[in-house]
Amino acid sequence: MLAVLCGAIFLEGVDVAMLNVALPSIRADLGMSTGALSWVLSAYVLGYGGFMLLGGRTADLLGRRRMFLLWLTVFVLFSGLGGLATEGWVLVLARFATGLSAAFMTPAGLSIITTAFPEGPRRNRALLVYAGTAAAGFSLGLVVGGLLTAVSWRWVFFAPVLLAGSLLAAAVPLIPREAAPARARGGRFDVAGAATATGSMLLLVYGVIRIGEPGAGAGTTAAVLAGGVVLLVAFTVIERRSAAPLVRLGILRSGPLLRANLGALLFAGSFFGFQFVATLYLQDLRGWSPLRTGLALLAVGADSVLAPTLTPKLVERFGNARVILGGFLLAVLSYGLFLPVGADWTYPMMFPTMLLTGLAFALAYGPLTIAATEGIAEEEQGLAGGLLNTSFQFGAALGLSVVTTVNLAVLGSGATALEGFRAALVVPVVSAALGAAVTVGGVGRRRA
Repeated sequence: MLAVLCGAIFLEGVDVAMLNVALPSIRADLGMSTGALSWVLSAYVLGYGGFMLLGGRTADLLGRRRMFLLWLTVFVLFSGLGGLATEGWVLVLARFATGLSAAFMTPAGLSIITTAFPEGPRRNRALLVYAGTAAAGFSLGLVVGGLLTAVSWRWVFFAPVLLAGSLLAAAVPLIPREAAPARARGGRFDVAGAATATGSMLLLVYGVIRIGEPGAGAGTTAAVLAGGVVLLVAFTVIERRSAAPLVRLGILRSGPLLRANLGALLFAGSFFGFQFVATLYLQDLRGWSPLRTGLALLAVGADSVLAPTLTPKLVERFGNARVILGGFLLAVLSYGLFLPVGADWTYPMMFPTMLLTGLAFALAYGPLTIAATEGIAEEEQGLAGGLLNTSFQFGAALGLSVVTTVNLAVLGSGATALEGFRAALVVPVVSAALGAAVTVGGVGRRRA
């Protein structure tokens, strides 16, 4: 069962990473503008981040196994549609539907793990293996994407279909059936809460994406973000009055859960912001090929080995909070070492940052997952997983938008491309430092 669920999160990571490498080829083949091409990425984030909270709670209410199998099937269908696309809008639609399926599939898979393994060392090891597999998917996807793109960018979509189909065939017999959730048998579904929560997430994610878009009107972006906040307030009022709320607001009173989610947001923002800038530096400034870029970033994949081997021992000895703090501090050091990057840097000069970034990911990502689900009742594990993954998606979108905004602002002042990259690299350093500050609050607390 764990192998199937790890396969699903590996699929998600490899799918996103391969697409990043294939974007230039897609633009050339489909004749898409740079703005339209950005929506191939943004549509996925919009579907993923917009529906993640709903997806997590739906798993609790309607059944985790049922949601996982259903949305894995949707993933197969729409990933195949992306590979067959002959128009840009079809590809954008396919990516939105793929992100939507991941929003329901991922928290369902995570909650299956957290309810199948009892809280403690066994669950921690399972979650760290799960987190390491996710990181391996993203790291290996960069290399695999470069290889597949050399044949045809369409294989970047067809390859996940083959993997997802195999996982679906294995999941049916291996994921155990569960009793129908009590609320699904006789309770009411909070339609108003679901509508306002999803609308709020969609508007907020869209607003964050617009921040980094060249030429996006500031007034429209502010209006979109304000609309998201208004719907979020409406959602809070509805949940307070609902007899069967979509989200029990009391869960947000948990200090460890809030620290874990804020830490996840900041960590994802720093990690994806750095990787975006590093990729632009290597391909646009240095002229490296997608495959060579993927191989350069492969050292980040060290976390796929360290997460299930080293991290569990560190968590057992020092506790989640201290290990997470160590991950954030290593991230600050890692990104800081890359700040003085030059136009003629050799790979050995970049390697310490790549390796330390992988180590930081191994120390922070898995323990953040543990901290966000520890002590949460079984019937709310899907919700906790949805909150965590929403934080990761918001962080990723925010990190990408802020580094893009900083880079464009510096270039607009007449600076060189290299100076623009250096300025943008400050964002991941600051984000990781803020994450360390948030984590300090939980370091002194004793583990249950």
